[in-house]
Amino acid sequence: MHDFIFKEISDANIETELSEIGFDSSYIRKAREKFEYKNIKIFGLSVAQANILKQTALTVGADCGTHRETITGRVEASDCILGGSVSQIKKISEKLKSQPFGLKVLGYQLADYVSDSAGVMSPKLVGILNVTPNSFSDGGMYNDFESAKAHLLELIEDGADIIDIGAESTKPFSEPASPAVQLEKLLPLIDFAKEKTVISIDTRSARVAEECIKVGARIINDVSGFDFDEKMAETIAKYDVQVVIQHSAGSPDTMAQNHVKTNLADEIFLSLKQKIDNAVRAGIGQENIIVDPGIGFGKTQLQNIELIKRIRELQSLGCLIMLGTSRKSFLDMQDKDNNYKDIFTVAINALALERGVDYLRVHNVKLHRELINLMDKFNTLK
Repeated sequence: MHDFIFKEISDANIETELSEIGFDSSYIRKAREKFEYKNIKIFGLSVAQANILKQTALTVGADCGTHRETITGRVEASDCILGGSVSQIKKISEKLKSQPFGLKVLGYQLADYVSDSAGVMSPKLVGILNVTPNSFSDGGMYNDFESAKAHLLELIEDGADIIDIGAESTKPFSEPASPAVQLEKLLPLIDFAKEKTVISIDTRSARVAEECIKVGARIINDVSGFDFDEKMAETIAKYDVQVVIQHSAGSPDTMAQNHVKTNLADEIFLSLKQKIDNAVRAGIGQENIIVDPGIGFGKTQLQNIELIKRIRELQSLGCLIMLGTSRKSFLDMQDKDNNYKDIFTVAINALALERGVDYLRVHNVKLHRELINLMDKFNTLK
C-alpha cells in the first residue's frame, strides 16, 4: 500500500487544469462553475427569509449560516452567510425566484452577481498632484504653478491614466481650505492639462467641483463621500461626470481620534452602499461611481491591512474600486524617505491588484506602471 499524492490547486485557470487531466472539452466551461466557490454575506434577512434560504441551500448541497436563534424565532432578523459553488448558487437563485417574502428579488440579485463578467477593466493609475503647502508626502513641493505644471507632465510621461489634483490637504489634523483658495490654484492647472490627460479633482466642496467641471475636470474625488457638502451629489448629477465616493471615519481634523470600532469590513461596505444608493437617488448613474475604502481615514494600522486583504468584498457593490495606500502612515515608515516608502507601497499595491482593484492612486507612477506591466505577464498564464 502506498500514500496518495495530492496538492491544492490555487491561482490557476481551472479550465486549463481540467483540460490537462483529459476532462470532456465540450463541458469544461460549464464545469468550471462547480469548482469556483463563493461565500456571500446577506444582511438583515427576516426569520422567514433566513430559514427559507437555508433550506433552499441545503437542497442543492450548499449551506447557509444563520443566527442560532433563527430556527426558534427568538430573533427578528439575521445576517446570513451563503456558501456554495457558482453552479449551486445559480440553482439557489432560480429556486428563490418562486419563493414568497420578497426572496424573488434576492434570487435575481444572486443570479446577476454570479453571472459571467463582460470583461475585466485593465487597472488604471491615478497620479497624485498636491498643490498645497502642507501635503503629508511632498510638503509643498508643487505649491506654485510652474512646479505643478512640470510635475503634471512628468506624471503623464511616467504613465498616469488620470491626474488627481488637490488644493486642500486631508492629512490628519489639517484645516480645510476655502473654495476660493482651492480654485485659485486648480483652475489654471485644469486649463493647462485638460487636453493632455483625464483630470480628477480632489475636493469636498461642491462649489469647487462645479467650477472645475466647467473648465474640463471629468472626475471628482470626494474623500468625505458627500458628508462634507450636501450639494455635492446634486452637482455631480447635474454635470454627469464620474465621482469617487470614499469612506472616512470623520473629517481630516478629527479622524485620527475617530477609528472604526465595529466590524470593519461590514461597516465600510454598508456605509458605501448607503452612499451609492443616495447618489443614485440624486440622479448619479451607478456606472459613474467609483468607491474608495479610505485607507488611513479613521482606521488603525491593522484595520487598514485587513481592509486591503478583503477589498475584493467591495466588488459586490457593483462599482469600480479605487485604492490609495501611497506613502501613508499605516506603512509605519514616517522616518523614511519617499523612495523607501514607495518600495513598500508597490508591494502592498501588488496584493491589491491581485484582489481586483481597478484604480491605484499613487505618487510614484513610473514604478507602478512597471508593476502593472510585470503583473500583466503573470496574468497571461491564468
